[in-house]
Amino acid sequence: MLAAIGFLIIAVILVLLLTQRVNAIVALAGVPFVGALIAGFSLADVSEFAMTGISGVVGVIAMFVFAIIYFGIVSDAGMFDPIVNRIVRFAGDKPATITVATTLLAIVSHLDGAGASTFLITIPAMLPLYERMGMSRLVLATCVALGAGVMNILPWGGPTLRAAATAEVPANELWVPLIPAQIVGLIAALGIAFLLGVREKKRLARLDAGDERALVPESTARIGESGMVIVQDAGGAASPDAAASEAEVATLRRPRLLFVNLAVTLLVVVFLVMGWVDPAVCFIIGAIIVLVVNYPDMKQQGERINAHAPGAVLMASTLIAAGILLGVLSESGMVEAMAQGGANLLPESLAPGLPLLAGLLGVPLSLLFGPDAYYFGVMPVLMAVGEGFGVDGIHIAQASILGQETVGFPISPMTGSFFLLVGLAKVDIGRHIRHSFLWMWLLSIIMLLVAVVTGVIPGWV
Repeated sequence: MLAAIGFLIIAVILVLLLTQRVNAIVALAGVPFVGALIAGFSLADVSEFAMTGISGVVGVIAMFVFAIIYFGIVSDAGMFDPIVNRIVRFAGDKPATITVATTLLAIVSHLDGAGASTFLITIPAMLPLYERMGMSRLVLATCVALGAGVMNILPWGGPTLRAAATAEVPANELWVPLIPAQIVGLIAALGIAFLLGVREKKRLARLDAGDERALVPESTARIGESGMVIVQDAGGAASPDAAASEAEVATLRRPRLLFVNLAVTLLVVVFLVMGWVDPAVCFIIGAIIVLVVNYPDMKQQGERINAHAPGAVLMASTLIAAGILLGVLSESGMVEAMAQGGANLLPESLAPGLPLLAGLLGVPLSLLFGPDAYYFGVMPVLMAVGEGFGVDGIHIAQASILGQETVGFPISPMTGSFFLLVGLAKVDIGRHIRHSFLWMWLLSIIMLLVAVVTGVIPGWV
């Protein structure tokens, strides 16, 4: 009963998000409430589940709100202008160069194995460039996801550590044999990013030619080097946007404080990556410093905060709703029931191929199970089933980390950093999943094939 309701909750949420029938907050918070009540839990029980879930995402919410304010302020002050201008001069009108650079930056940023810091570093740095070029923010989100997803296999990343704990082996023992697959995965990620860039260049050419079908909601403007927004009308003609005139942009810029802003940002990133201070505290302190330094007048401070508050509030609300979903699923016992029920439905004839199945379904299962639920709930059951057929549990663990909440985590509503990705990139949740899903799944399958060819993961026996 619990398992069926749990799967139904996830299915309904995914349908609502992918079809954009309701706001994400309605789907993420409303559906679990109704599902838990149908399962027989009292209103008091559901309320307790929800509050437990919300308490688990408070830190992420605080970090997100102040990260948005922080990067908004330094962007207003013009910190990213020199970076963007240089990349524009280097790339010219070559979106493929930009998309590859985006994925490379995500790869390097994810060396610490933390999705939140990767998104906080990569997206604010690249977003102004995408806006200036008129490129789709969906492409930005997918390129970042490609780099972060492959790098999340690292042994100090969350999924590999969880898999190692469940399999009771050192994390390096799982990861080292998969290095060739990961290297091929990195090359494939850059190749996909290049392809996305080529497709984006063609779309922009159609847009410039007046093809209205080339317009996408995530990119309706091009921004000139001065910072003035140039809006494309139906015929492809450009006209200045009165809300973002050159004079208004110029009043916000602080070129003399460029190195101060860069120094503060570098310190925030160092503290964030090294883990010396809680991420939320990093951005709270950083936001206070850059706000006071760049805009000492109280009125200006209020204006800058208000300018970036809508996006922060919207995504904070979405994170709270996601916390409710996770709280209801975990505290009600639905996740455990789903894991057990799913394993029990597995036909015995498929048991010898469990490693391949775990690898093939890793990305899709990321839409159903978070890392804790899968590696501590589903994978132990799969390993127990496999043991009866002589399947080594380590192979199941290795196959799992080639997709489940590694390559799959940037499209998984079951993780908090996913909402950080879509929030910073300013893209719709459902559209991001639809845009990225097949690319991420293809990337996972490529690495799985390499692992099979190199003998790390056995084929079907």
